[in-house]
Amino acid sequence: MVTFFVCLALLIVGFFTYSKVIEKVFRVDDRPTPAVAHPDGVDYVPMKTWRIFLVQLLNIAGLGPIYGALSGACWGPSVYLWIVFGTILGGGVHDFLSGMMSERNDGKSISEVVGLYMGKVITFIMRVFSVVLLVMVGVNFSVGPAGLLAKLTPEALSTMFWLAVIMIYYLVATFLPIDKVIGKLYPVFGICLIIMAVGIGGATVLLRGSDMPELTLTTLTAVHPNSLPKWAMMFVTVACGAISGFHATQSPMMARCIKSEKEGRTVFYGAMVTEGVIALIWAAAGVTFYTNHGSLLDGMTGLTNAIAAGGAGDVVYEISTTLLGPVGGVLAMIGVIACPITSGDTAYRAARLTIADWFHIDQSKVGPRAALSVPLLAVGAVVALALPWDVLWRYFSWSNQTLAMIVLWTGAVFLHKYGFPPISCMMAALPATFMSAVSVTYFFQAKECLNLSTSIAYPVGLAVAALFLVVFIWRILIVGKNDVTPLAGAAK
Repeated sequence: MVTFFVCLALLIVGFFTYSKVIEKVFRVDDRPTPAVAHPDGVDYVPMKTWRIFLVQLLNIAGLGPIYGALSGACWGPSVYLWIVFGTILGGGVHDFLSGMMSERNDGKSISEVVGLYMGKVITFIMRVFSVVLLVMVGVNFSVGPAGLLAKLTPEALSTMFWLAVIMIYYLVATFLPIDKVIGKLYPVFGICLIIMAVGIGGATVLLRGSDMPELTLTTLTAVHPNSLPKWAMMFVTVACGAISGFHATQSPMMARCIKSEKEGRTVFYGAMVTEGVIALIWAAAGVTFYTNHGSLLDGMTGLTNAIAAGGAGDVVYEISTTLLGPVGGVLAMIGVIACPITSGDTAYRAARLTIADWFHIDQSKVGPRAALSVPLLAVGAVVALALPWDVLWRYFSWSNQTLAMIVLWTGAVFLHKYGFPPISCMMAALPATFMSAVSVTYFFQAKECLNLSTSIAYPVGLAVAALFLVVFIWRILIVGKNDVTPLAGAAK
């Protein structure tokens, strides 16, 4: 229990300290934001800070901080460290930079922002990569909640029925102006999400606190029951709740709605820390719920077996109803269901905006929006019916962390380009290096990728990450030391 509360405190302290550092490094100012400069009533819509924060939280907090955290708990309480330090040093920086770089560039989609600082080749790769990832997110975050809804409703309302309902809602949310559906419903869903997290966290502490494992040398080195390597499997499994490239596709939507750059720290970094808290709660609940009289090995094995037998959805249902009772369990499940649905709809919306930015298609008119929205949802529906959910999730997880790697390197280049000292650039470059090692190692070791041994994957991943860092340092200190603009984002 002590470890849990220490980690929770670190997340909160991290927001009030490190987020101020990155905000100061970025040099926020009073320039007109895109929402103020040219509102269009569809995507560029000024909204209140608290509303944007809740929308951003629901945008990024899909199944990842719940399903991913539960799967990560199979490695034991060492996952707490990844959630805490991944959020503070990696995820918060990633989300803040992606949102604020977009804001400094008229709210452009992340693929266009990356292209501005990384070149035309990367622009094309990012455009394709982003759209594919976003459709995969939309698919994953429709099938998952459809299955959960089927558990809470009569048998006549099957998973297929709920999948159809969710896809129809996604079409509406993707098509209509952001303040008509998303801006009105998300604050309500956000409250449900927060109540769910508080309920599960409080019940775990009060009812199972004596079984909560502490972080010791023994638990830190605990081995996954299925012998999956901690590096880099755990860092890819727990993406949302630590660091997630998907967030970079969502932040530009809120960059088009903030009324002041000073809101960026609360909206982007704050939402990431809140998601980290949710992930920490579910990771603690997962490993604690299956622990028998403090036996960590029993808890890890029980959780792993439960996920294998019924999927993470069954585990969520069992934990929620057992800890909170039938009524409380259903309320918690509503919060869990809201998470993926409110990420899936904005995933399709972000895909529409990415394509629109790519081909310069005006989205203020109904016809062009419909021409992009309908085909995207149709593709998503076909993929959802054609491919197994677990296969989609694994490919989504790797592509998600690879996108985070690219965005962090872009953030480091951005900070260099606008004259920040090298030590400031390292706030993005160091987590970018770490994520490079994670992404490359996973690609070489995962069975859905190259499936090579760790004796090959580990040194290759570390070598590639080191090479990226050396090239970056060489570029900023030697080749490009004069290739800077005096003030960050000087063009208003």
